[in-house]
Order: sequence, then structure tokens, then C-alpha cells
Amino acid sequence: MNAIAEQSARVRPAEALDHDVLIVGAGISGMYQLLLLRRLGMRVQVFEAGTGVGGTWYWNRYPGARFDSESWSYGFSFDQELLDEWDWTENFAPQPETERYLNHFADKFDLRRDIRFSSRVTAAHWDDDGRFWTLTLEDGSRHTARFLVSAVGPLSAPTYPRLPGLDDFEGEAYHTGLWPKHEVSFAGKRVAVIGTGASAVQAIPIIAETAEHLTVFQRRPNWCTPLHNARIDKDEMARIRARYPEIFQRCRETAACFIHTIDPRGTFEVTPEEREAFWEQRYAEPGFGIWQGNFRDVLIDRKANALLSDFVARKIRERVNDPEVAEKLIPKDHGFGTRRVPQETRYYEAYNRPNVELVSILETPIERITPTGLRTSERDYAFDMIVYATGFDAITGGLDRIDLRGRDGVKLKDRWRGNLSTFVGVMVDGFPNMFMQMGPHTALGNIPRSIEYGVEWVRDLLAHMQAHDLTLADARGEAVRDWTAFVAKKAEGLLSNEVDSWMTGVNMNVEGKQTRIVARYSGTAGEYRDWCNRVAAEGYREIAMG
Repeated sequence: MNAIAEQSARVRPAEALDHDVLIVGAGISGMYQLLLLRRLGMRVQVFEAGTGVGGTWYWNRYPGARFDSESWSYGFSFDQELLDEWDWTENFAPQPETERYLNHFADKFDLRRDIRFSSRVTAAHWDDDGRFWTLTLEDGSRHTARFLVSAVGPLSAPTYPRLPGLDDFEGEAYHTGLWPKHEVSFAGKRVAVIGTGASAVQAIPIIAETAEHLTVFQRRPNWCTPLHNARIDKDEMARIRARYPEIFQRCRETAACFIHTIDPRGTFEVTPEEREAFWEQRYAEPGFGIWQGNFRDVLIDRKANALLSDFVARKIRERVNDPEVAEKLIPKDHGFGTRRVPQETRYYEAYNRPNVELVSILETPIERITPTGLRTSERDYAFDMIVYATGFDAITGGLDRIDLRGRDGVKLKDRWRGNLSTFVGVMVDGFPNMFMQMGPHTALGNIPRSIEYGVEWVRDLLAHMQAHDLTLADARGEAVRDWTAFVAKKAEGLLSNEVDSWMTGVNMNVEGKQTRIVARYSGTAGEYRDWCNRVAAEGYREIAMG
């Protein structure tokens, strides 16, 4: 028996496996992947750690949580009936509405029958002889399938500050990314919020309304700009629905799949008066326009970025009454747009309230959590509630928390340690038959627009394998090197890659993640799709199949 025949004889037949495909996560990408692979006739099982669908919009139910992409650019675009029957009520929908939408999606396509809830995956191991994956759940059960799809997303592994005494606090304690389903009241309570990232920026104005006193502990401020949300009435929704083809075409054409895109002019190609008027217009418009629709050079030219940063700093000073507090809220260590820009609604005005205090933990670091509150280098604070708005172990964190092993028992976490590499952000060589949705090095931007493309690309690849009776797909090493080099090239010259943030793989709360890496793809969505489309059109020759 020759080597090929011998290998084929060891491959475990499909009927001996529990499923054809196992998917981890029942958020937007996991549910859409389930739907499309089911339509291929595949036996698919989804494992979801939560008790319901929605992913990000299931877990992040903190007060004020909402879209910062326009609602009507965010939903699924593939099904006309779904578009016709769903009405968005706000330009930037709140979390409860988005969760209802995703539950509606799950019900419409009868997805729950293939989703197992309260099922956290702890391990995923590849069997090279049998060509299958074995997943182990927290309850100890094991499940096998030819293919594995990670749909855990880039922001699904909440992190807490590395402080002693986290379990000592005797009051209420919540993480914004693990918010409880029951109602949380802040009325009459002394509340601490640790963090001033995107979730804190949304939650702080709401908490401040009813808390007896709110103390915000800030390590480093973020540049934030107004969301300018508004209601959508029935007539406006009808106009939006009529424009859906135009809206989704616009998203396909823009750099990051938002309705906003880069202005072709340079900052210094217009007069100072024109520049100021343009920025005033962008600041007054809804959404990400001032970040995603600014002059072409503001994220690469230091002088241009400094001018824009000065403009936004002036806005912060205008909105915050206390000059000392305003200065604390203005970033000094990075320019505007070089980290993700939180969108806010009266965030800065919250600091004008007499019951809100801002504490810089760069000036007075938190030393520990105590039974009654927390201690800084300066004093003890007493609280009834602590809200940890301390973010996520981003990009790779959701996968790092799974004992994920490919060929020869190599752990993905070890493989990526200090040397992140992928093939189009979807595959990793040495981890056959594993596909990542919204993994590192994929086009992020307006996430659902990227998800639809990525899910459909994996569907087409598996359909190709079905048609040719193939049981193995592993990215070739040279293809991984080529793509990773392209990602690195696209990162060159960007001011954002000189800044510590989750977008550069840095998280001070996660051991071993204090060094910047090229963690994300920084090219345009169009360039990304062109690369992936070429791979498919040329018969997937960058992928070793058999």
C-alpha cells in the first residue's frame, strides 16, 4: 500500500463523526455560518457559552450599550424578506433592540435546533490521521467533526485589572462585557467605574444620572466624538428601506465598509478656514465621519494629525467646565484616530455634574481592591458598586482561552506567541480544516459587512471541497508568509501602529501582551476581498487539499 492509500485508509469516514462542522459561538458570524453550511447539506452543531444568541449583543448589555455603526448599515443584507420585515427605531440601535433583531434572525431561519447553549468549549484538538477535530466542553463531553469554525469574534474575552483583592469586595461588582440580565440600579449608590474606553464612555452618562456619587478611575483618556443619535419613524424607515441597495453598495465601496470613507484631499491642500469648516461639519454629523471620513493624511502625517487633535481638544475644553478636568480628559500620548474612537452621548457633560469625580490612576495608581472599595496610592475609597470597564483580551484572546492544538499537538497560542501569522485571517498553516471568522488579519471595520463576506468565502471553500470529495484543507506556508507580509506592508506608516492599544495587540491586563504586534489588517476592505476572490478564482492553490 503506497503512502497516499495508507493515509486515505486512516481517514475517519464522515458517518463515524458526530458532525461535519462544529462552530464555536452563536453571534452574528456563527449563526450566519450555520445557516449557509446547513444549506450545503452539512451536519452542523454550534456551541455557545451563553444562554442565548447574539454574541457581543448578548454579553454586552451594560447601560448605554449601542451601535456606533448606523443600524441600517449593520444588519444582514443577504435576505430581502428580512430587510423588508425589520424596522430599526434608532439610527444607532441600543443593545436590547439589536439582541431582539438577532433573536428574530435565529427564529426566522430556525437556527436554535442546531445550537447548544450553556456550552463553553475548553479544548479543540486535531487528529491528523483521522482528519477530524475533537472539541471538549466544560462539562467534559467530547464532540467530533471534520471541520472547525471559530466564531468567537475579536472582542469576546473580558479582562479584569491585575490588582490584588478582586474577590474581596463585598459590594456589587460587574464587568461591562459580562453584564447580568437582571436590572442593575445605581440609585443612591456610591459607584466606581474603572476604565474610560468605549463601554465606559457609553455607560458613565447613564450611571451618573441616578448614582449618589460616581468616581471614574482613568488610566489613559480616549479621543471621543459625539454620536448624534436620533429616532427613526415609520416614514424615515420606509425611505431607508428603499435605499438599501444603495447603502450596501456604498459599504462595499468604502475603505472600512462604513457609509463614511476617506476624503481624497490632504489636510494642507485646503485653506485653514476650509479645514476648520470641514472639521466643524464632521464633528456635527452622526457617527464615524470625523474618524473614517476625514482627510486622507490625518492618520499618517504627524502635523496633520496634530491639527485635528487640537481641534477635538478644543471641543473637549468647550464642553467640560473645569479646566483641570478637561485637561485630564484630553489624550497626551496619542493622536486623534490612532486608537478606536468611542462615540459618545453627553459623555463630557457628565463630568460637569456635582456627583461625578475623575481620578487619574497614572497620578495615583490603584493599589488594591478592598472589602469596602479600593485603595489608591493616595487614599481609600468606599463604594457600594464597582463597574469594571476594562475591556477585552482582543483579537486573539477568545482563541487563546481554548486549548487549541493543531498538527503534532502544537498549541495555537504558542504558535502565535510574538509571531502572529495567518492566511487571509481565516486559516493558520498546521491547523487543517480550521477556519476563523473575524480572526486576526481580517478586514474588521463595519463588522457585519465583513462577516457576510468571510462567512460566504468559507462556505464557498467547503462547497469546493464537497464537490471534489476532499477531506483536508491546510494553508500552505508560503501563502501564509505572503499574506502576513502584505498585512505588515499595509501597516507601514500608520500612526496607530505606534500606539499601545488592543488594535496593536497590547493589553496591560494580560500577561505577555505588553509588546506591540501587527494584530490587525490595515488595508482597505476592497483590497482584502480582491485577494480572497483571486484565491477562489484560481482554485484555492494556496491551500493544500486532499
